[in-house]
Amino acid sequence: MITINNTKQLKKNSFSVNINLLIALFGAIFFIPFLGQVHLFDWDEINFAESAREMIVTGDYLNVRIDFKLFWEKPPLFIWMQVLSMKIFGINEFAARFPNAIAGITTLLVLFNIGKKQFGEKFGLLWVFAYAGSLLPYFYFKSGIIDPWFNLFIFLGIYFFIRYLSEDKNRTKQIIFSAAAIGLGTLTKGPVALLLFLLTGFVYLLLHKFKMHITFKDILIFAGVFSFVGGFWFFLQILNGNDTIIQDFINYQIELFSSNVAGHQEPFYYHFIVLFFGVFPASILALKSFLKERSKTDEQKIFKQWMMILFWVVLILFSIVKTKIVHYSSMAYFPLTFLAAYAVYKTEKGDFKKSKFISGILIFIAFFYAFAIIALQYIGRHHEKIIQSGIIKDAFANANLQAITSFTGFEFLLGVFLLGGVIFALYYSKKQYLKGIFILFTVSAVFINLTQSIIVPQVEKISQKAAVDFFVNHKNEEAYFTTYGMKSYAPYYYTEKLQADDISQTQMLTGKILKPVYVMCRIIKKDEFARKYPQFKIVLNENGYVFFERKP
Repeated sequence: MITINNTKQLKKNSFSVNINLLIALFGAIFFIPFLGQVHLFDWDEINFAESAREMIVTGDYLNVRIDFKLFWEKPPLFIWMQVLSMKIFGINEFAARFPNAIAGITTLLVLFNIGKKQFGEKFGLLWVFAYAGSLLPYFYFKSGIIDPWFNLFIFLGIYFFIRYLSEDKNRTKQIIFSAAAIGLGTLTKGPVALLLFLLTGFVYLLLHKFKMHITFKDILIFAGVFSFVGGFWFFLQILNGNDTIIQDFINYQIELFSSNVAGHQEPFYYHFIVLFFGVFPASILALKSFLKERSKTDEQKIFKQWMMILFWVVLILFSIVKTKIVHYSSMAYFPLTFLAAYAVYKTEKGDFKKSKFISGILIFIAFFYAFAIIALQYIGRHHEKIIQSGIIKDAFANANLQAITSFTGFEFLLGVFLLGGVIFALYYSKKQYLKGIFILFTVSAVFINLTQSIIVPQVEKISQKAAVDFFVNHKNEEAYFTTYGMKSYAPYYYTEKLQADDISQTQMLTGKILKPVYVMCRIIKKDEFARKYPQFKIVLNENGYVFFERKP
């Protein structure tokens, strides 16, 4: 009997290992190719990559810099990841985005194993497909921004805390893991990691009237581990006499919450819309999970409650803060995709009824994205007619549209593929529900991957390629590069700047210079700049970007 049981356990473990390997392979195939296909996008992608590049140039891996000046907005953990990647692959777009491809693979493995532990292997796979097959979660793993790792660390911190509260054994280990994960999140992007953890935990404890077994000893352990992991870089800064950078960092975090930073002020409902449309199709399937139900085990009920709390904490918190950027609500991707997997899981078991309403919304949004692809293709191929029609009033947008794109005329097939695939998946789900949903997520993942490789390069041509190409073409020239009336990190990264400027911007514009000065501005600022600084001459006016030159 013992031998038979051991054999069964070995087979089960082998099967789980094989699934993990398949998930890792799936993630590598979808997330790694085409990472370097387009230039890094201003601001965030170039910002972080430039900080990593300057670490390599200066050899100073303790301090984060932009334009070779101390940069207090972000801690260094993600920058260190990019530095390591650049050491392996060189300073390029692929290396800047590669850490997030690894974050994607890691995230899928985490979701499968947590889902498997809580609900079983079928649920774990559903969660993996829901996450990898939704638009924004997928795109973020192909980017060079901080949030994929930041969100993963926070989620792990909350998960280990759930384990701490629910298990009788290994509680000290769970609280250590939780604190370490939140510490890593803090070292990645800042104290918002701790804030989200504390708010989520507080709401859960409040709902349970604080009837939880949390010892003072464990609180001290959490505080100690968190302080060591999340705070050691800050302690090193203080030891090196850079205590002012800590003040600047804290002030910046407060400013993000209390005021509109960098023009990112959006209405209160902004993140509701972002999540509803951006996490398609998971966001639509998740709707049924917000309804009340009865048939749940205590452990599953508790885990779902945690995910609900995390979702609402993230959504409400970042709807309240003044600065609203699309990736601020990206932490909600974890609970939202869980709720999608949960709704599918319960529907397949017969606890939830199939909904024509949900199917209708899925088809409607698929049509919306299909129409957007078709419209973009039409705009790219007929931009002159659109500009002449006067429909678009913004001069910068009209100039952007003048970019020479290479739309073939067949890009509309991407939209047809998505819409047709969604309709087929929903039709198939009437007979075999679970397989139909897996087809739905697979269609979505393939659509996103094809869109990323076919459409995004065209979007870059319209949005920024003219500007980036100018800096790339002048990277070997001894010159000063700056901007007027706009902010950009491209002049630093794409000219491969090696040191801080030895003169101020004022001197570049009006003072004595020993080498050429190039100034970039948008076309809407062209006349104003020419009027204020007549000594500059236009050397390039392309796709909404104007470059002025002043010679010594």
